[in-house]
Amino acid sequence: MTSGGLAPCLSSSIGHLVTYWMEALENGNISGLTIRMYTDGYKGVLTGDSFILPSESWKDCHALHDVGGSPIGNSRVKLTNIKDCVARGFVKGDETPLEVAAQRLIADEVNVLHTIGGDDTNTQAAELSKYILEKHGGKVTVIGMPKTIDNDVFPIVQTFGAQTAADQGALFFENVVSESTANPRMLIIHECMGRDSGYLTAATAKSYRNRLAAQKFVPAFSNGKESRDVHAVYIPEVSVDIEGEGKRLKEIMDKYGNVNVFLSEGSGVHDIIAEMEANGEAVPRDAFGHVSLAKINPGAYFSKRLAALVGAEKTLVQKSGYFARSAAANAFDRALIGECAKEGVKSAIAGVSGCMGQDEDKEGTPIRAIEFERIKGGKHFDIKQPWFTELLSEIGQTA
Repeated sequence: MTSGGLAPCLSSSIGHLVTYWMEALENGNISGLTIRMYTDGYKGVLTGDSFILPSESWKDCHALHDVGGSPIGNSRVKLTNIKDCVARGFVKGDETPLEVAAQRLIADEVNVLHTIGGDDTNTQAAELSKYILEKHGGKVTVIGMPKTIDNDVFPIVQTFGAQTAADQGALFFENVVSESTANPRMLIIHECMGRDSGYLTAATAKSYRNRLAAQKFVPAFSNGKESRDVHAVYIPEVSVDIEGEGKRLKEIMDKYGNVNVFLSEGSGVHDIIAEMEANGEAVPRDAFGHVSLAKINPGAYFSKRLAALVGAEKTLVQKSGYFARSAAANAFDRALIGECAKEGVKSAIAGVSGCMGQDEDKEGTPIRAIEFERIKGGKHFDIKQPWFTELLSEIGQTA
């Protein structure tokens, strides 16, 4: 089952898991194997929408490594949010989502549930597993696969898809930055995903600057590396002196005719929410209680403030999130997913539930089934990492 938003890992995770379960069967580690796919995440579990993957298709699943998105679909459903599940027609008014989901897994004779998603997806799976054990005396081993391009899950070193998304965001901006040649005094804001963590924005800026360094330009023309560089990186973990930044960036605008800002979608959110609440406006939230960033629009907020400070004649806000998250996993992520899937199948056979990943609290950060009670989101990006401090220093920004 895949759930939550997309990330460049969902298809590859399924491909790896099918391969390692097939190997376990061939090696005699298990006596039989049926692979069931639930459609559209927890929605499929609640509505009974699933299918058995034919055994003749198992060997073909390696092709999923080159495919973006999810081959079985996603949704955002919180099993403990009864009101939302009833309103969306997933359960009846007199039913509880946990009970409906438990009955479905029991009826489908599920022994192992692979949940491929972020912290919300995997903590929900843990709740479901606990519920089945306590209420029905059954056991479903739950093996989580940590998917999120934000790379913000405790205590996991690197979540699936984050590195791919950074590289894809860099590719996206490599084209977008050329828009700076379409108008004098252009302010371009590249908005990256990242609610609480600035990892993706910072990593995207790093990846883009690596690509830029490899490009060749003709010195006789004014539009070169300097005008196409990253001039500012704004993330939730670093406070922004907007007036001071405005002064610094205006000098860049006056010299090169454009300014390029990499902005995390979570930057400035607290200020925007405070302003909305002070004005008596309702703050839009999703089923998990997260603020709907698309509706409060941090990019528009920053573009309006900065445009006036730097004297921009035109402002362009471009979001790379959907482009980046829908890509197929790159070589780095495919390798990481493969290692976690291999250990995940071993853990499932041993009957040990957990979320697979590099456990940063253990010596050597081994890949293991991390206890679900230790899994939580909201991990901040470490701004003291040398590569990030060097990046800020090189672009002239004070942390």
